[in-house]
Amino acid sequence: MHKSDAYSLSSSQVAPAKNHFFAWDREYAHLKWGGPAPVRNIQAYLLPGYRVLDAGSGGGRYLGELARHYDAIGIDISLTALKASRAQLARSGRFAEHLGADVSKLPLKAHAFDGILCYGVLQHLFKQERESAVREFHYILRKGGFVFFEAFGCEDMRCGGEPSNPYEERTFSRQSGIIYHYFTKEEVRALFGRFEVIELEEITKEKTFRGETYRRHLVRGIFRKP
Repeated sequence: MHKSDAYSLSSSQVAPAKNHFFAWDREYAHLKWGGPAPVRNIQAYLLPGYRVLDAGSGGGRYLGELARHYDAIGIDISLTALKASRAQLARSGRFAEHLGADVSKLPLKAHAFDGILCYGVLQHLFKQERESAVREFHYILRKGGFVFFEAFGCEDMRCGGEPSNPYEERTFSRQSGIIYHYFTKEEVRALFGRFEVIELEEITKEKTFRGETYRRHLVRGIFRKP
């Protein structure tokens, strides 16, 4: 993809980071590469060569696989993550554009993308930021384009901790400074209210460790722009 095809005139500027965004550079400074992640569910909806945005691409686990099939761009607030992602894709012999930006203020043109992957990202934003990000998704997607969403659910064992400041329901601050929000299914449905719901499901898994049972809970959805 040529930058002029999708980037707005303001794309040379990285959006000013808020306090909880700064924590991600520290986090990625010690995170190790977790290996590539599959994108088979996306391939079921998007044809090869389509333009796809990885919104919150991190170290490139999904972006590297997206680049095998699509004209891909990765966006992340952490420049440390983007540097690691570029290096990983280069080692794999793949290429994708990388852009430092806030997903709630995307410096991208209207109707520029066929698909958006947003896995494990909106859970780290406050309510106003989440709503802004989804509005941005709607703006940059072409008619008939898809958003692929996944985030922590409210029944997850990790739901809890220090209340966020400012306080928001089911939103917590960690010692790292990173924000964690835990979604309900209906909350996700409302968040993507301008989209057609293709799939919306809750995924619950239980794991036993040293005699204790722990629950993992995700909310996952596929949404289409009418």
